[in-house]
Amino acid sequence: MAEWLVEQGIAEDRAIRLEGARIAEARIDWHGKARPGLVEDAVLVSRAAGTPRGTLRLSTGEPALIDHLPPSAREGAAIRVQVTRAGLAEERRGKWAQARPTQLAPHPAPGLAEALRAEGHAVRAVRRFPDCDWHDLAGEAMTPQIEGPGFALGISPTPAMTLIDVDGWLGPRALALACVPAIAAAIQRFGLGGSIGIDFPTLASKADRRAVDEALEAALAGWPHERTAMNGFGFVQLVARLERPSLLHLFRYHRREAILHLLLRRAEGLDGAGATLLGINGSLAPCLREDWIAELQRRTGRPVRVAIDDGLALDAPHAQVVPR
Repeated sequence: MAEWLVEQGIAEDRAIRLEGARIAEARIDWHGKARPGLVEDAVLVSRAAGTPRGTLRLSTGEPALIDHLPPSAREGAAIRVQVTRAGLAEERRGKWAQARPTQLAPHPAPGLAEALRAEGHAVRAVRRFPDCDWHDLAGEAMTPQIEGPGFALGISPTPAMTLIDVDGWLGPRALALACVPAIAAAIQRFGLGGSIGIDFPTLASKADRRAVDEALEAALAGWPHERTAMNGFGFVQLVARLERPSLLHLFRYHRREAILHLLLRRAEGLDGAGATLLGINGSLAPCLREDWIAELQRRTGRPVRVAIDDGLALDAPHAQVVPR
């Protein structure tokens, strides 16, 4: 049974599964967002005539789609629902959360640790992850370009699917086979789900395409999904359960918040007496919430100062302990 480690951080919970000192799988749940498993009384905003579908307004203020509405459901009235998928930001409008009617008693969504245990994993809460490549993983999620011997992968979340583009300077068969382990690792490291398209080089031989299909099957064994066989143009589609945003979605479409969450984690881990100084680019300031600062002060026992420095790169804030 795989053991996951869970940190309950400021504004987010983080979970990782390690293989040695390398993160094999990771998940992040941001606080204040509707998450799968939440049961509450939401407001039915609209209902599509003649169908069991409509739209909701959740207590977080987020919109949501609902299906299987009973005939008695009326616009403007409260209806008890269970959230089945969190909202997903995208380039333009984004995907709304999804919900369904329920008779369950209202209760909050399970935390990350509880959700992992429900999936059958062993979970251990820790104050701080052991030495691992969390910082590297965050960097990969911000600019998802992965390189290996003879190949490079570009990973792009789009409204239709997450696309993985294979490039390199090996021969087509060798290139496709060489990048399969990296593709499988990236899918699980970033917590990808939903529809995933992989654009391999075109392989004319059916035997070559079969070899890549078999390599993918072996590399993704144990990861629940469905998969098409490679077509004549080198394209493979994977489909997996999707309940929450992947790390790629969070770091690409909520970049400022993600950068601040990394900064808060770094600041919380600093040792020493004095005050915590956070240096940030001015464009981050509107996203830095007062309750986050208060929680950082509570956890560290140090006052927090914020210094705005537009000379700092957006993704290069700093945290240090300074004299009071």
